[in-house]
Amino acid sequence: MLSDLLFSFKDSEFLFNLFGYISFRSGLSLVSSFFIVLILMPYWIKIQNRIFPGGQPIRNDGPETHYHKKGTPALGGVLILFSVILSSILWTSNFSSYNYILILTLILFGLIGFFDDFKKVKFGKGISTKIKFSCQLLATLAIYFIIKYNGFDLNKFSIPFLKNVSIEIGYFYFILILLIVIGSTNATNLTDGLDGLVSMPLIFVFLTFAIFAYVLGNINFSDYLLVNYIKGSGEIVIFCTSAIGALLGFLWFNSSPASIFMGDTGSQSLGASLAVTSILLKQEIVLAVAGGLFVIEAISVMLQVTYFKISKGKRIFLMAPLHHHYEKKGLSEQKIVIRFWILSFLFCLLALSLLKIR
Repeated sequence: MLSDLLFSFKDSEFLFNLFGYISFRSGLSLVSSFFIVLILMPYWIKIQNRIFPGGQPIRNDGPETHYHKKGTPALGGVLILFSVILSSILWTSNFSSYNYILILTLILFGLIGFFDDFKKVKFGKGISTKIKFSCQLLATLAIYFIIKYNGFDLNKFSIPFLKNVSIEIGYFYFILILLIVIGSTNATNLTDGLDGLVSMPLIFVFLTFAIFAYVLGNINFSDYLLVNYIKGSGEIVIFCTSAIGALLGFLWFNSSPASIFMGDTGSQSLGASLAVTSILLKQEIVLAVAGGLFVIEAISVMLQVTYFKISKGKRIFLMAPLHHHYEKKGLSEQKIVIRFWILSFLFCLLALSLLKIR
């Protein structure tokens, strides 16, 4: 809300008028969140090494190249969330309900991820899949009712390929929200398996939604591109750029060899916030396209598990998720990460093209 305070001085000094522009505040949010992480992360790493000297446990059945990562601090997501939340609050205008719903999503799913990460570094094993899924379900229900309480449309499903076309799906939208949020949460979490792997794709997808939010929240741009104008949605840009800045700061330390991991605290909460962003903007299909890398990683796990059960022990991939398959085939970690980044970038370009395909 600092932007509102500074903007109130616009009559005495014309420079303060800049704080009324989303483009200016989005730049400030990105830079501030980046430097918060960049400055505080070294201290956060030292604190974790002192409190949790065991660090991140490494699976015995995983690639041998991961054994040297044992002991790496695993709570980097805590500082990412702190940075995103603080920057969003500072530079969001007029108490935007969009951004505060997204902040609440970060907090709820961040708490689930933190509990899992804490158990891993403290006891060597996280919470069970059943408990994790139950918590995610409850958090999604809470977000659904908060969105509904704030008067957002939760009945129509937009088709991005057609001009101003949406389908009335009624209560089925509730089921759709559960699938989108929980699916995005876990798909992002599964992708977080190599140094730096998930950070850049998240940056690309948040940037994609920042562009969509800016267009949908601007009546002139939305009219020109024949997309539905959503009043006030432009403020979502601030949340997205805050996330981009925090992830860039985190990548400074998470690039190979990683000094710290994001953990479930970061991957689950950021994945969930992307899902809620797509719901608030009525661009759920865009999430599936822009987050194509996350979808592929999740599908590789589902195929592996299903085929393993059906075939009684046989595997499609050498190891799932897909990035581990290529590790087992002998590709270097850096080569896999860069190639997956390229794929994610292309998926996001395809998603952005949906703005003009009408």
